[in-house]
Amino acid sequence: MTETVVGRLVDYFIDDVLPVGQATDIRSRRPKGSRNPDNRRLLAALLTSRAPGPLPVGILNDLDALLSGEREARGTVEADALPTLTDRGIALPGFPTDRVGMWRGDLTRLRADAIVNAANDRMLGCFIPGHACIDNAIHAAAGPRLREECDAHMRSQGTPEPTGHAVITCGYNLPAAHVIHTVGPIVRGELTDIDEGLLALSYQSILDAAHARSDIETVGLCSISTGVFGFPKTAAARVCLETIASWFDRHPDSALRIIISLFSDVDEVAYRTALSEMVPS
Repeated sequence: MTETVVGRLVDYFIDDVLPVGQATDIRSRRPKGSRNPDNRRLLAALLTSRAPGPLPVGILNDLDALLSGEREARGTVEADALPTLTDRGIALPGFPTDRVGMWRGDLTRLRADAIVNAANDRMLGCFIPGHACIDNAIHAAAGPRLREECDAHMRSQGTPEPTGHAVITCGYNLPAAHVIHTVGPIVRGELTDIDEGLLALSYQSILDAAHARSDIETVGLCSISTGVFGFPKTAAARVCLETIASWFDRHPDSALRIIISLFSDVDEVAYRTALSEMVPS
């Protein structure tokens, strides 16, 4: 059934996304039948490169069925069930260890009220098939309605998304109910105080946006700007933790619970280093 749905979706998006000549060429080289193991990769590439735009209801229903099935197959992780730093026996004076947890995992599996996307100023996701960025991963798991909502926001705004702002959208086929998008700073050359200030502004805006919503209490954070935007990971982790500490100091009664996603060994080392540097001497 799934293979049939994937084959049908590939047939639709070949014509929807590609120029006529290229579509004809790809279709002529595809193996006959729906049991083609490359179909799912081709569908992902077509969806990644597709411009925002409406889709027929039947196609959307097929996509939702496919993506929700893949979500369940990957398995979800409940944000509420993850331990805080306090639960792990970590105590840091001046840091809200009872409100913050660190989790080694993939944000697209986290069932939270919101997860954070490190976006670019176009706010439409990554258009490079196979690119291993959080922006691509979130849009691929959520489906094309996320790009459509982001496009509506950008059309209404009329300008590129400013660095340091936060925008909330629906999560669609993600386990998370919402996505909080932010554009972090691009580091060119040596890290500057301005870069650090802009990254702090992104994290502050995320927390402010979540705090303003009665339906958001659990937030999964990613490492903003530490990929192709060039922000050093340990410095970024320090900015993230310092911003969280100062924000909760100003909002001591906030019900927010923060889960920091540590996607790789490098992320884990960066945050553990940053935590150790926060210990008073």
